[in-house]
Amino acid sequence: MIASGGIFDAGKSRRIAFFKGAVHVAEYTIFQSPRLSGEVLVNTSKNAVLPIMAAGLLTKEPFTVEETPDLTDVETLMGILGSCGADISKKGRDLTLCAEEARSPGNEEAMRMMRASVLVMGPILARTGCVKVALPGGCAIGQRPIDLHLKGMEALGANVQDTHGSVTLPGKLKGGNVYLDLPSVGATENIMMAASLAKGETTIENAAKEPEIIDLAECLNAMGAKIKGAGTGSIAIEGVSALHGTSYRPIPDRIEAGTLCCAAALTHGSVLVRGARADHMRSVLFKLRECGVNVRESQSGIRLTGQAVNPIQLRTLSYPGFPTDMQALMMVVTLMANGTSVLLETVFENRYMHAQELRRMGANIQLEDRVAVVRGGKALQGAFVTATDLRAGAALMLAGLIAEGSTTVLDPEGTIARGYENLPQKLCALGARIEAKT
Repeated sequence: MIASGGIFDAGKSRRIAFFKGAVHVAEYTIFQSPRLSGEVLVNTSKNAVLPIMAAGLLTKEPFTVEETPDLTDVETLMGILGSCGADISKKGRDLTLCAEEARSPGNEEAMRMMRASVLVMGPILARTGCVKVALPGGCAIGQRPIDLHLKGMEALGANVQDTHGSVTLPGKLKGGNVYLDLPSVGATENIMMAASLAKGETTIENAAKEPEIIDLAECLNAMGAKIKGAGTGSIAIEGVSALHGTSYRPIPDRIEAGTLCCAAALTHGSVLVRGARADHMRSVLFKLRECGVNVRESQSGIRLTGQAVNPIQLRTLSYPGFPTDMQALMMVVTLMANGTSVLLETVFENRYMHAQELRRMGANIQLEDRVAVVRGGKALQGAFVTATDLRAGAALMLAGLIAEGSTTVLDPEGTIARGYENLPQKLCALGARIEAKT
Protein backbone atom coordinates (compact mmCIF):
# COMPACT_ATOMS: atom_id res chain seq x y z
CA MET A 1 0.00 0.00 0.00
CA ILE A 2 1.52 3.35 -1.03
CA ALA A 3 0.39 6.54 0.69
CA SER A 4 0.39 9.89 -1.08
CA GLY A 5 3.61 11.81 -0.60
CA GLY A 6 5.68 8.91 0.70
CA ILE A 7 6.12 5.17 1.06
CA PHE A 8 3.98 2.80 3.07
CA ASP A 9 4.55 -0.88 2.37
CA ALA A 10 2.19 -3.18 4.22
CA GLY A 11 3.68 -6.63 4.41
CA LYS A 12 1.84 -9.86 5.00
CA SER A 13 -0.59 -9.35 7.86
CA ARG A 14 0.05 -11.33 11.02
CA ARG A 15 -2.69 -11.41 13.66
CA ILE A 16 -3.04 -13.36 16.88
CA ALA A 17 -6.76 -13.77 17.50
CA PHE A 18 -8.07 -14.09 21.05
CA PHE A 19 -11.75 -13.26 20.51
CA LYS A 20 -13.43 -10.91 18.05
CA GLY A 21 -10.44 -8.55 18.06
CA ALA A 22 -6.76 -9.14 17.39
CA VAL A 23 -3.24 -8.15 18.43
CA HIS A 24 -1.01 -6.71 15.71
CA VAL A 25 2.73 -7.42 15.76
CA ALA A 26 4.36 -4.69 13.73
CA GLU A 27 7.70 -3.37 12.55
CA TYR A 28 8.21 0.08 11.07
CA THR A 29 11.19 1.45 9.17
CA ILE A 30 11.31 5.24 9.13
CA PHE A 31 13.64 7.22 6.88
CA GLN A 32 14.89 10.72 7.57
CA SER A 33 12.08 12.84 6.22
CA PRO A 34 11.84 16.14 4.38
CA ARG A 35 9.69 19.00 5.60
CA LEU A 36 6.17 17.72 6.28
CA SER A 37 3.41 19.73 4.65
CA GLY A 38 -0.26 19.45 3.78
CA GLU A 39 -3.46 18.61 5.63
CA VAL A 40 -4.40 15.65 7.79
CA LEU A 41 -7.73 14.80 9.44
CA VAL A 42 -7.76 13.84 13.11
CA ASN A 43 -9.94 10.91 14.21
CA THR A 44 -12.43 10.72 17.04
CA SER A 45 -10.78 10.32 20.42
CA LYS A 46 -9.83 6.84 21.57
CA ASN A 47 -10.10 7.96 25.19
CA ALA A 48 -13.61 9.28 24.55
CA VAL A 49 -14.84 6.44 22.35
CA LEU A 50 -14.04 3.64 24.81
CA PRO A 51 -16.13 4.90 27.78
CA ILE A 52 -18.92 5.93 25.41
CA MET A 53 -18.97 2.38 24.01
CA ALA A 54 -19.24 1.05 27.57
CA ALA A 55 -22.13 3.45 28.20
CA GLY A 56 -24.13 1.48 25.63
CA LEU A 57 -24.54 -1.22 28.30
CA LEU A 58 -26.72 1.19 30.31
CA THR A 59 -29.68 0.85 27.95
CA LYS A 60 -31.70 -1.96 26.39
CA GLU A 61 -32.16 0.07 23.24
CA PRO A 62 -29.85 0.33 20.20
CA PHE A 63 -26.96 2.71 20.80
CA THR A 64 -24.66 4.04 18.05
CA VAL A 65 -21.16 5.49 18.38
CA GLU A 66 -20.47 7.48 15.23
CA GLU A 67 -17.11 7.64 13.45
CA THR A 68 -15.34 5.10 15.64
CA PRO A 69 -11.63 4.88 14.84
CA ASP A 70 -10.13 1.63 13.55
CA LEU A 71 -8.04 0.73 16.62
CA THR A 72 -7.19 -2.56 18.30
CA ASP A 73 -8.40 -1.11 21.62
CA VAL A 74 -11.80 -0.60 19.99
CA GLU A 75 -11.70 -4.19 18.65
CA THR A 76 -10.80 -5.49 22.09
CA LEU A 77 -13.62 -3.62 23.79
CA MET A 78 -16.07 -4.81 21.14
CA GLY A 79 -15.18 -8.36 22.11
CA ILE A 80 -15.62 -7.57 25.80
CA LEU A 81 -18.99 -5.88 25.23
CA GLY A 82 -20.09 -8.90 23.20
CA SER A 83 -19.26 -11.14 26.15
CA CYS A 84 -21.38 -8.79 28.29
CA GLY A 85 -24.45 -9.63 26.21
CA ALA A 86 -24.36 -6.85 23.63
CA ASP A 87 -25.10 -7.49 19.97
CA ILE A 88 -22.63 -5.41 17.98
CA SER A 89 -22.58 -4.35 14.34
CA LYS A 90 -20.64 -1.85 12.25
CA LYS A 91 -21.86 0.09 9.24
CA GLY A 92 -18.98 2.01 7.77
CA ARG A 93 -17.37 3.78 10.71
CA ASP A 94 -20.51 3.75 12.87
CA LEU A 95 -20.70 1.10 15.59
CA THR A 96 -24.08 0.04 16.97
CA LEU A 97 -24.62 -2.12 20.02
CA CYS A 98 -27.78 -3.35 21.67
CA ALA A 99 -27.64 -4.90 25.15
CA GLU A 100 -31.18 -6.09 25.84
CA GLU A 101 -29.72 -8.26 28.61
CA ALA A 102 -26.50 -7.24 30.36
CA ARG A 103 -24.21 -9.62 32.24
CA SER A 104 -20.70 -9.76 33.65
CA PRO A 105 -18.00 -10.16 30.97
CA GLY A 106 -17.23 -13.79 30.19
CA ASN A 107 -13.80 -13.26 28.59
CA GLU A 108 -11.27 -12.71 31.37
CA GLU A 109 -8.33 -12.87 28.96
CA ALA A 110 -9.69 -9.94 26.97
CA MET A 111 -10.43 -8.03 30.19
CA ARG A 112 -6.80 -8.34 31.26
CA MET A 113 -5.54 -6.97 27.94
CA MET A 114 -6.61 -3.35 28.39
CA ARG A 115 -7.10 -0.82 31.13
CA ALA A 116 -10.40 0.52 29.78
CA SER A 117 -12.08 -2.87 30.26
CA VAL A 118 -12.88 -1.87 33.85
CA LEU A 119 -15.38 0.66 32.45
CA VAL A 120 -17.98 -2.09 32.05
CA MET A 121 -18.13 -2.33 35.86
CA GLY A 122 -20.39 0.67 36.50
CA PRO A 123 -22.91 0.07 33.71
CA ILE A 124 -23.40 -3.65 34.45
CA LEU A 125 -23.65 -3.09 38.20
CA ALA A 126 -26.24 -0.36 37.62
CA ARG A 127 -28.22 -2.52 35.18
CA THR A 128 -28.18 -5.85 37.03
CA GLY A 129 -27.30 -5.24 40.69
CA CYS A 130 -24.14 -7.38 40.51
CA VAL A 131 -20.96 -7.50 38.45
CA LYS A 132 -17.79 -9.58 38.39
CA VAL A 133 -14.78 -8.28 36.47
CA ALA A 134 -11.20 -9.44 36.06
CA LEU A 135 -8.56 -6.92 37.07
CA PRO A 136 -7.54 -5.03 33.92
CA GLY A 137 -4.19 -4.71 32.17
CA GLY A 138 -2.82 -2.32 29.54
CA CYS A 139 0.43 -0.48 28.84
CA ALA A 140 3.34 -1.13 31.22
CA ILE A 141 3.80 2.52 32.20
CA GLY A 142 3.20 2.17 35.94
CA GLN A 143 0.75 1.12 38.60
CA ARG A 144 -2.85 2.00 37.76
CA PRO A 145 -4.95 0.40 40.51
CA ILE A 146 -8.74 0.48 40.42
CA ASP A 147 -9.18 1.28 44.10
CA LEU A 148 -10.87 4.61 43.32
CA HIS A 149 -13.37 2.82 41.06
CA LEU A 150 -14.19 0.42 43.90
CA LYS A 151 -14.37 3.21 46.46
CA GLY A 152 -16.95 4.95 44.32
CA MET A 153 -19.06 1.83 43.87
CA GLU A 154 -18.98 1.23 47.64
CA ALA A 155 -20.21 4.79 48.21
CA LEU A 156 -23.17 3.96 45.97
CA GLY A 157 -24.07 0.85 47.96
CA ALA A 158 -22.04 -1.97 46.37
CA ASN A 159 -20.27 -4.62 48.43
CA VAL A 160 -16.75 -5.20 47.13
CA GLN A 161 -15.55 -8.82 47.26
CA ASP A 162 -11.99 -9.64 46.13
CA THR A 163 -11.85 -13.04 44.41
CA HIS A 164 -8.23 -13.78 43.37
CA GLY A 165 -7.50 -11.69 40.28
CA SER A 166 -11.06 -10.49 39.88
CA VAL A 167 -13.58 -8.54 41.92
CA THR A 168 -17.29 -9.11 42.52
CA LEU A 169 -19.65 -6.27 43.43
CA PRO A 170 -23.23 -7.05 44.42
CA GLY A 171 -25.54 -4.27 45.54
CA LYS A 172 -28.54 -2.15 44.64
CA LEU A 173 -27.18 1.29 43.89
CA LYS A 174 -28.38 4.47 45.53
CA GLY A 175 -27.05 8.00 45.36
CA GLY A 176 -24.12 8.98 47.55
CA ASN A 177 -21.21 11.34 47.97
CA VAL A 178 -17.88 10.28 46.47
CA TYR A 179 -14.57 12.02 47.09
CA LEU A 180 -11.72 10.92 44.82
CA ASP A 181 -8.28 11.10 46.42
CA LEU A 182 -6.93 11.73 42.91
CA PRO A 183 -8.90 13.12 39.95
CA SER A 184 -8.91 9.77 38.14
CA VAL A 185 -10.43 9.91 34.67
CA GLY A 186 -11.49 6.25 34.61
CA ALA A 187 -12.96 6.34 38.12
CA THR A 188 -14.89 9.52 37.35
CA GLU A 189 -16.31 7.92 34.20
CA ASN A 190 -17.22 4.64 35.89
CA ILE A 191 -18.91 6.30 38.86
CA MET A 192 -20.75 8.75 36.61
CA MET A 193 -22.18 5.88 34.53
CA ALA A 194 -23.19 3.85 37.57
CA ALA A 195 -24.79 6.86 39.27
CA SER A 196 -26.89 7.60 36.18
CA LEU A 197 -29.16 4.67 37.10
CA ALA A 198 -28.74 4.84 40.90
CA LYS A 199 -31.71 5.95 42.98
CA GLY A 200 -31.23 9.47 44.26
CA GLU A 201 -28.49 12.04 43.74
CA THR A 202 -24.75 11.45 43.61
CA THR A 203 -21.97 14.00 43.94
CA ILE A 204 -18.41 13.29 42.76
CA GLU A 205 -15.88 15.62 44.38
CA ASN A 206 -12.34 16.14 43.04
CA ALA A 207 -13.61 14.72 39.76
CA ALA A 208 -11.43 14.61 36.66
CA LYS A 209 -11.94 17.56 34.30
CA GLU A 210 -10.74 16.16 30.98
CA PRO A 211 -12.68 16.90 27.77
CA GLU A 212 -13.46 13.17 27.59
CA ILE A 213 -15.39 13.50 30.88
CA ILE A 214 -17.53 16.28 29.40
CA ASP A 215 -18.05 14.21 26.26
CA LEU A 216 -19.25 11.17 28.21
CA ALA A 217 -21.60 13.33 30.30
CA GLU A 218 -23.08 14.88 27.14
CA CYS A 219 -23.57 11.42 25.67
CA LEU A 220 -25.26 10.16 28.85
CA ASN A 221 -27.50 13.23 28.95
CA ALA A 222 -28.46 12.52 25.34
CA MET A 223 -29.57 9.08 26.61
CA GLY A 224 -31.78 10.68 29.28
CA ALA A 225 -29.35 11.03 32.19
CA LYS A 226 -29.30 14.11 34.42
CA ILE A 227 -25.68 15.18 34.90
CA LYS A 228 -24.41 18.65 35.76
CA GLY A 229 -20.93 20.00 36.38
CA ALA A 230 -18.90 17.75 34.09
CA GLY A 231 -15.59 19.46 33.38
CA THR A 232 -15.43 20.90 36.90
CA GLY A 233 -14.19 19.36 40.13
CA SER A 234 -17.73 18.66 41.32
CA ILE A 235 -20.20 16.60 39.28
CA ALA A 236 -23.84 16.10 40.30
CA ILE A 237 -25.85 13.15 38.94
CA GLU A 238 -29.55 12.67 39.55
CA GLY A 239 -30.35 9.03 38.94
CA VAL A 240 -33.10 8.02 36.53
CA SER A 241 -35.00 4.75 36.21
CA ALA A 242 -33.86 3.98 32.66
CA LEU A 243 -31.82 5.36 29.78
CA HIS A 244 -32.71 5.20 26.10
CA GLY A 245 -30.66 4.66 22.99
CA THR A 246 -29.07 7.44 20.96
CA SER A 247 -26.54 8.13 18.23
CA TYR A 248 -23.52 10.11 19.34
CA ARG A 249 -20.28 11.34 17.75
CA PRO A 250 -17.33 11.64 20.18
CA ILE A 251 -14.86 14.53 20.22
CA PRO A 252 -11.66 14.62 18.13
CA ASP A 253 -8.56 12.94 19.54
CA ARG A 254 -6.44 15.63 21.19
CA ILE A 255 -3.49 13.25 21.67
CA GLU A 256 -3.44 12.20 18.02
CA ALA A 257 -3.70 15.87 17.07
CA GLY A 258 -0.82 16.71 19.41
CA THR A 259 1.26 13.89 17.92
CA LEU A 260 0.76 15.26 14.40
CA CYS A 261 1.61 18.77 15.60
CA CYS A 262 4.85 17.46 17.09
CA ALA A 263 5.71 15.76 13.78
CA ALA A 264 5.35 19.10 12.02
CA ALA A 265 7.43 20.88 14.67
CA LEU A 266 10.24 18.35 14.31
CA THR A 267 10.53 18.73 10.52
CA HIS A 268 10.11 22.50 10.11
CA GLY A 269 6.76 21.61 8.62
CA SER A 270 3.62 23.42 7.59
CA VAL A 271 0.69 21.19 8.51
CA LEU A 272 -3.02 21.74 9.06
CA VAL A 273 -4.43 19.24 11.55
CA ARG A 274 -8.02 19.40 10.39
CA GLY A 275 -10.73 18.88 12.99
CA ALA A 276 -8.41 19.36 15.99
CA ARG A 277 -9.91 21.38 18.84
CA ALA A 278 -7.50 23.95 20.21
CA ASP A 279 -9.63 24.47 23.32
CA HIS A 280 -8.81 20.87 24.34
CA MET A 281 -5.07 21.32 23.73
CA ARG A 282 -4.12 24.59 25.43
CA SER A 283 -1.17 23.24 27.45
CA VAL A 284 0.32 21.39 24.45
CA LEU A 285 -0.05 24.35 22.10
CA PHE A 286 1.45 26.68 24.69
CA LYS A 287 4.56 24.49 24.99
CA LEU A 288 4.90 24.23 21.21
CA ARG A 289 4.75 28.01 20.95
CA GLU A 290 7.32 28.23 23.75
CA CYS A 291 9.58 26.01 21.63
CA GLY A 292 9.41 28.63 18.88
CA VAL A 293 6.78 27.04 16.64
CA ASN A 294 4.06 29.15 15.04
CA VAL A 295 0.56 27.89 15.93
CA ARG A 296 -2.59 29.26 14.29
CA GLU A 297 -6.05 28.24 15.45
CA SER A 298 -9.14 28.30 13.27
CA GLN A 299 -12.55 26.68 12.97
CA SER A 300 -11.09 24.11 10.57
CA GLY A 301 -8.34 23.00 12.95
CA ILE A 302 -4.77 23.87 13.95
CA ARG A 303 -2.05 25.04 11.53
CA LEU A 304 1.54 24.46 12.69
CA THR A 305 4.54 26.02 10.92
CA GLY A 306 8.19 26.36 11.81
CA GLN A 307 10.54 24.27 13.91
CA ALA A 308 11.21 23.77 17.61
CA VAL A 309 14.39 25.66 18.60
CA ASN A 310 13.93 26.75 22.21
CA PRO A 311 14.38 24.50 25.29
CA ILE A 312 11.47 24.28 27.72
CA GLN A 313 10.49 23.10 31.18
CA LEU A 314 7.52 20.76 31.35
CA ARG A 315 5.53 19.11 34.13
CA THR A 316 2.78 16.56 33.45
CA LEU A 317 -0.39 17.12 35.43
CA SER A 318 -4.07 16.26 35.39
CA TYR A 319 -6.13 18.30 32.92
CA PRO A 320 -5.93 21.21 32.23
CA GLY A 321 -2.22 20.64 32.88
CA PHE A 322 0.12 19.09 30.34
CA PRO A 323 -1.09 15.55 29.51
CA THR A 324 1.11 12.61 30.44
CA ASP A 325 0.12 11.01 27.11
CA MET A 326 2.03 13.79 25.31
CA GLN A 327 5.20 13.64 27.42
CA ALA A 328 7.08 11.16 25.22
CA LEU A 329 6.19 13.09 22.05
CA MET A 330 7.32 16.39 23.54
CA MET A 331 10.56 14.82 24.74
CA VAL A 332 11.40 14.12 21.09
CA VAL A 333 10.59 17.74 20.23
CA THR A 334 13.02 18.98 22.90
CA LEU A 335 15.80 17.01 21.19
CA MET A 336 15.65 19.64 18.43
CA ALA A 337 16.03 22.56 20.84
CA ASN A 338 19.29 24.45 21.22
CA GLY A 339 19.79 23.97 24.94
CA THR A 340 18.67 21.96 27.95
CA SER A 341 15.05 21.06 28.66
CA VAL A 342 13.75 19.60 31.91
CA LEU A 343 10.71 17.31 32.07
CA LEU A 344 8.95 16.17 35.24
CA GLU A 345 6.55 13.21 35.05
CA THR A 346 4.10 13.37 37.97
CA VAL A 347 1.35 11.02 36.79
CA PHE A 348 3.03 7.62 36.15
CA GLU A 349 6.18 6.37 37.82
CA ASN A 350 7.45 4.32 34.88
CA ARG A 351 6.83 6.51 31.87
CA TYR A 352 10.38 7.19 30.72
CA MET A 353 11.01 3.82 29.06
CA HIS A 354 11.22 5.56 25.69
CA ALA A 355 14.20 7.59 26.93
CA GLN A 356 16.50 4.56 26.86
CA GLU A 357 15.39 3.79 23.31
CA LEU A 358 16.04 7.39 22.26
CA ARG A 359 19.54 7.07 23.73
CA ARG A 360 20.16 4.28 21.23
CA MET A 361 19.66 6.93 18.58
CA GLY A 362 22.21 9.24 20.20
CA ALA A 363 19.89 11.36 22.34
CA ASN A 364 21.47 13.01 25.39
CA ILE A 365 18.93 12.28 28.12
CA GLN A 366 19.65 11.92 31.82
CA LEU A 367 17.07 10.44 34.17
CA GLU A 368 16.73 10.66 37.91
CA ASP A 369 13.53 9.36 39.45
CA ARG A 370 10.75 11.30 37.68
CA VAL A 371 12.97 14.01 36.19
CA ALA A 372 14.38 13.91 32.66
CA VAL A 373 17.10 16.34 31.58
CA VAL A 374 17.28 16.58 27.78
CA ARG A 375 20.23 18.29 26.09
CA GLY A 376 19.08 19.05 22.57
CA GLY A 377 20.72 20.16 19.39
CA LYS A 378 22.56 16.91 18.66
CA ALA A 379 21.75 15.00 15.47
CA LEU A 380 20.07 11.64 15.98
CA GLN A 381 21.25 8.49 14.23
CA GLY A 382 18.98 5.77 12.89
CA ALA A 383 18.87 2.68 15.10
CA PHE A 384 16.83 -0.41 15.95
CA VAL A 385 14.47 0.50 18.82
CA THR A 386 11.46 -1.07 20.55
CA ALA A 387 8.08 0.41 21.38
CA THR A 388 7.49 -0.20 25.08
CA ASP A 389 4.04 1.38 25.20
CA LEU A 390 1.57 3.23 23.01
CA ARG A 391 2.88 6.79 23.23
CA ALA A 392 6.51 5.66 23.40
CA GLY A 393 6.02 3.86 20.09
CA ALA A 394 4.62 6.97 18.44
CA ALA A 395 7.47 9.05 19.87
CA LEU A 396 10.08 6.69 18.43
CA MET A 397 8.35 6.84 15.05
CA LEU A 398 8.58 10.65 15.17
CA ALA A 399 12.24 10.48 16.23
CA GLY A 400 12.89 8.42 13.10
CA LEU A 401 11.68 11.35 11.01
CA ILE A 402 14.67 13.45 12.09
CA ALA A 403 17.33 10.72 12.53
CA GLU A 404 20.07 10.32 9.93
CA GLY A 405 19.67 7.14 7.89
CA SER A 406 16.84 4.80 8.79
CA THR A 407 15.23 3.80 12.07
CA THR A 408 13.43 0.52 12.71
CA VAL A 409 10.76 0.53 15.40
CA LEU A 410 9.75 -2.93 16.57
CA ASP A 411 6.27 -2.97 18.09
CA PRO A 412 5.95 -6.54 19.44
CA GLU A 413 2.69 -5.93 21.30
CA GLY A 414 1.04 -3.83 18.59
CA THR A 415 0.82 -0.85 20.94
CA ILE A 416 0.82 1.87 18.27
CA ALA A 417 -2.25 0.37 16.58
CA ARG A 418 -4.00 0.40 19.96
CA GLY A 419 -4.27 4.18 19.92
CA TYR A 420 -3.51 5.47 16.41
CA GLU A 421 -5.42 4.65 13.26
CA ASN A 422 -3.03 4.56 10.32
CA LEU A 423 -0.41 6.86 11.86
CA PRO A 424 2.27 5.81 9.31
CA GLN A 425 -0.11 6.50 6.42
CA LYS A 426 -1.01 9.92 7.79
CA LEU A 427 2.65 10.87 8.16
CA CYS A 428 3.38 9.57 4.65
CA ALA A 429 0.55 11.66 3.25
CA LEU A 430 2.41 14.69 4.62
CA GLY A 431 5.69 13.65 2.99
CA ALA A 432 7.26 11.17 5.39
CA ARG A 433 8.89 7.94 4.22
CA ILE A 434 7.83 4.90 6.25
CA GLU A 435 7.74 1.19 5.51
CA ALA A 436 5.59 -0.98 7.72
CA LYS A 437 5.21 -4.73 8.18
CA THR A 438 2.36 -6.15 10.27
